[in-house]
Amino acid sequence: MRVDGTPTRTIWPLANADAVAIIDQTALPHAYRVLRLASLEEVAQAICSMQVRGAPLIGVTAAYGLALAMVHGDDDATLLAAVETLAATRPTAVNLRWALARMQRCLAPLPRAARAEAAWQEAARIADEDVEQCRQIGEHGLQRLRGASGGRERLQIMTHCNAGWLATVDHGTALAPVYAAFDAGIDVQVWVSETRPRNQGLLTAWELAQHGVPHTVIADNAAGLLLARGDIDAVIVGADRIAANGDVANKIGTYLKALAAAAAGVPFYVAAPRSTIDFACPSGAEIPIEERAADELRIVHGRDAGGVRGQLQQVPASASVVNPAFDITPAKLVSALITERGGCPASAAGLLALYPEERHA
Repeated sequence: MRVDGTPTRTIWPLANADAVAIIDQTALPHAYRVLRLASLEEVAQAICSMQVRGAPLIGVTAAYGLALAMVHGDDDATLLAAVETLAATRPTAVNLRWALARMQRCLAPLPRAARAEAAWQEAARIADEDVEQCRQIGEHGLQRLRGASGGRERLQIMTHCNAGWLATVDHGTALAPVYAAFDAGIDVQVWVSETRPRNQGLLTAWELAQHGVPHTVIADNAAGLLLARGDIDAVIVGADRIAANGDVANKIGTYLKALAAAAAGVPFYVAAPRSTIDFACPSGAEIPIEERAADELRIVHGRDAGGVRGQLQQVPASASVVNPAFDITPAKLVSALITERGGCPASAAGLLALYPEERHA
């Protein structure tokens, strides 16, 4: 994708294999800032603080975090400690543990002297695979979106949170079909829910603007009305984990949109790569839900009339606050799952039809 016309990924290695660069997503949409991460600790902090976010990107960032750890120490104890440190950063997104397990399988059998170089190569492979998988999700999702407008001149798509290229290495998951549709010449409009309290919808609006895709930001609670009165042709979201039965964990508020879409008879799609599917997790009931800091809800970030960035406290510090980061959408509310291998019903049978190798895993 592009930032101010320049082809850009969300993470890339820097020269001499001693650091990676990321887009600081906590600065968006008010400022575009690139950060240099040069240690395991800096990578872990970037994931925890959501300077990098989005399940696929978290996994890739963790892979590069292990590569950085191997630069500073290549023994078994360092490898294990690095895996444990990174695994503890975000509990819900399964891509994190998937990437760490893959890196560990690659590095553990190798002699110590070979681990650092191998780690950088494997992390780069994971990043490139993510790009290609997201591109394929876009192509498969485009087939679902073609004709979804029912003859209406403009295709009206609703999304939640940010599942665009900012949440991956490139292309995105839920937004990949939108970009594919736009690039194919389809007249498309995206309705972007703000996604409080972190307002990741503003990241979606920022990247859609960078690509020139028409879009409108809405309050989270406006989604039901738009769906009920027939303004929306389809809802498409990403996922942080998909259980083996097709239940979906995604950003808080996704479940409400799925309920509203079902009531309105509007298709509700979930787009995600293989690394987001947890075949070892039987159902959504077993997915851990991350509880974020209360101040994410108490404090609002933005710019004042003079353009100066700052923050305001909207809830008293003494107020009791609960801030779950995700919710679970039951498989029965999902019209289809869209992966790099194509679409399938949100069910154990549907997933295994796409990934038959998991039947005996």
